[in-house]
Amino acid sequence: MPDTAAAATADVAALLAAAADQGPGDTLRIVLLASIVGGVLLAWFLLRGYRTDGTDALGGEDGTAGTGGNTGRDANA
Repeated sequence: MPDTAAAATADVAALLAAAADQGPGDTLRIVLLASIVGGVLLAWFLLRGYRTDGTDALGGEDGTAGTGGNTGRDANA
């Protein structure tokens, strides 16, 4: 029976050593995915202020302020 325990311990040690040699695969994959998602969200956030389709986030279709819109938006333009 001691031979089985020693063999199992040696197998576990070999598996742990092999797993340690894999490198930063999972961490690098997570960082890459998070940076891509962050870049998409940043681009969406920055580009939504440059809309030119005539709609305002709070206003109506004709560019005038809707209910609750900012009526003094172009007062100093």
